Amino acid sequence: MNEDLKVFDELESEVRSYCRLFPTVFSWAKGSKLKDIHGKEYIDFFSGAGGLNYGHNHPAMKKKLLEYIASDGIMHGLDMATEAKKAFLTKFNEIILKPRGMQYKIMFPGPTGTNSVESALKLARKIKGRDTIISFTNAFHGMTLGSLSITGNEQKRQGAGIPLNNSIFMPFDQYFGEDINTVEIIRKYLEDTSSGASMPAAMILETVQGEGGLNTASKEWLQQIEALCREKDILLIVDDIQAGCGRTGTFFSFEPAGIKPDIICLSKSISGSGLPMALTLINPELDIWLPGEHNGTFRGNNLAFVTATEALNFWKNRDFVEGIASKAKIVTDFLTEIIEEYPEIKGKLKGRGLMQGIACGAEGMAKKICSIAFQRGLILETAGPNDEVIKLFPALTIDDADLVKGLTILRDSIEEFKQQTFNSQVYSQMGSKREEKVACLDQ
Repeated sequence: MNEDLKVFDELESEVRSYCRLFPTVFSWAKGSKLKDIHGKEYIDFFSGAGGLNYGHNHPAMKKKLLEYIASDGIMHGLDMATEAKKAFLTKFNEIILKPRGMQYKIMFPGPTGTNSVESALKLARKIKGRDTIISFTNAFHGMTLGSLSITGNEQKRQGAGIPLNNSIFMPFDQYFGEDINTVEIIRKYLEDTSSGASMPAAMILETVQGEGGLNTASKEWLQQIEALCREKDILLIVDDIQAGCGRTGTFFSFEPAGIKPDIICLSKSISGSGLPMALTLINPELDIWLPGEHNGTFRGNNLAFVTATEALNFWKNRDFVEGIASKAKIVTDFLTEIIEEYPEIKGKLKGRGLMQGIACGAEGMAKKICSIAFQRGLILETAGPNDEVIKLFPALTIDDADLVKGLTILRDSIEEFKQQTFNSQVYSQMGSKREEKVACLDQ
């Protein structure tokens, strides 16, 4: 047993996962780097599963937070009106919504992404008077029961312990390959009265499926899905919890497609600092909630409002937005070179923006490479139904030097994996030849 982790092994639930992937005790974090209790430094290509798009302990956010705490600002306020909430609402509208020509009512559904999804599903059913929701293959929307019902991963669904109903799964873009337009399949189901698919209240989708394997929907597919929703009187919900807040290059991941979702789910990096916070953005015409019809004790995290308001300043800076695109190109070029340099991994480039990765062609390969990378000082995780994708989530603010250093560690980790695999194959072949010689002598 690792002595550093003994207390976690003895006292914490078996459900823990990330501390198994990264078996050390972390003690310090700044920007895109962490250190453990032994002083070992790691480059962070994980970013809190997308919750730290601006890195760890950003100085401007930390300064605002410390000032707010020192002034005895409101920390807990349910959904009461506070100065911190007012400042966030005003700035979010001015910096994010207005410049994009977007009009949405802002709901604070609770502290996490699954709270946002649950509120979106509840509201959609209330509006349309229908109980079915369409989601997509390889989707991930959260771990509470409503969110699990529209999540595709078998292992996560089994954790519910009960049947998960009132949802229909349809094929995501390119699920059957590049030559098949899955929108037409969905249309056929909806128009065939014998398909068994009832008319849904809403469709919910991720433009880039984070946990599902960095599957990326094309602009054309998203536009066709929106058109189908409008034609059939179905609400369109975009779950931008992981792909939003700049992760794909624009603040909202769906901006390049020019679509207008009825409801948008945000969380992860909306607080800017890793503090729990979630938003549900609602077309004003659809905001038919009764007061208190959806609530929660921690839906008004004022400390998160403070850091979120400061984080919005990034989006006033054109250089910041252009910097994301520049860093994304570095990642794309580097991963493309790795795939060409190591044909043994049968790699395929996945994702977009700073939400990219390599799908590996052999079972267990991605997990082994990520484990080697951790030992070398790089934190990153896998994605996909079989953990087959090496998933890169560096901070949007990472400097180019650290970005390249992390990518180099990844390349070195693949080289080490290749050497280990080659050596084991050689030893295996040598053993087989020895057995053949013994067999021949016996004859």
